[in-house]
Amino acid sequence: MKTFFNHLHAQHQGQFEMFRGALVPCHEVPARADHVLAELQRRKLGEICAPQAFDAHALTTIHSERYLAFLENAWSEWVALDPDNANRDALPSVWPTRTFRGDVLPDNFAARMGLFSFDAGSPLTSGTWVAARAGADCALSAAQALVEGDKAAFALSRPPGHHAGADFFGGYCFLNNAALAAQHLRAAGMARVAVLDVDYHHGNGTQAIFYDRPDVFFASLHGDPRTEYPFFLGYADETGAGAGEGANLNLPLPRGTDYGHWSDALEVALAAIARFGAEALVVSLGVDTFAGDPISGFTLQSDDYLRMGERLQQAGLPTVLVFEGGYAVADVGINAVNVLQAFSR
Repeated sequence: MKTFFNHLHAQHQGQFEMFRGALVPCHEVPARADHVLAELQRRKLGEICAPQAFDAHALTTIHSERYLAFLENAWSEWVALDPDNANRDALPSVWPTRTFRGDVLPDNFAARMGLFSFDAGSPLTSGTWVAARAGADCALSAAQALVEGDKAAFALSRPPGHHAGADFFGGYCFLNNAALAAQHLRAAGMARVAVLDVDYHHGNGTQAIFYDRPDVFFASLHGDPRTEYPFFLGYADETGAGAGEGANLNLPLPRGTDYGHWSDALEVALAAIARFGAEALVVSLGVDTFAGDPISGFTLQSDDYLRMGERLQQAGLPTVLVFEGGYAVADVGINAVNVLQAFSR
């Protein structure tokens, strides 16, 4: 299996995030991807590749042009407000809510940042755009590898992507890598594509992007949104809208879920994907389902990720795996690569 690695990922390195009412050091750190890369190299598990550079049109198939323009220019605008801003990250502080307008693009930077975000836990840094843009290229390159005949490919990048919507960031995510990969596969002629999100946190951005589409099936196993971030999507009654009705499956699970119960939900998701008739699969591979994860609540063990990888391989679909969450940093490499190793057997 080829791995497309984002060599620029460490250019995004937030200092602080707002977490449970306090500014704390960021949980989403460069060491996450570095541990996965080191474990891949230690096990000699496939070729490590640089991504192909895709043009901006590839991004506009998923994200709005005004959102992309904001991300690309946000840091320079932030520093232009005050030269001292070069030493501190930008965090949103004001958001439009129900009855507020979102169609008018404000001139005020803080208002525009709030318009394009949904939490205060995703700092925008000097290298955010560069890192996220290269990460999108990794996901698109992995999808292109399938188009060219590979059975599977891995996009190893950060920041992650599955919380990012067509025109908003949050949950440490700025560009939705899994959605970009799925859309690339569709554009290449695969009539039906499935996205399976196994991250602890619901992939609200991916769901929102494809919610009214019948050609991309979204299935997610995640912590119950009544108690778990991102809270406002991920309920079982969200099944799609319009032409997309029936193409969305949420399987929320309670805190403390172990692999036995988690794998039961995985079987439900894979059966639904098979009924859908998917020609390819994109997996949002978060390993924050691990028992030691500091911001999650499932109890999977490292060996469980071997079983997960084996079961995903048994689905028999060309598969792009996209690295998402996982914040027990010392264990992230072992857990993610266990999935990849078992999948590759």
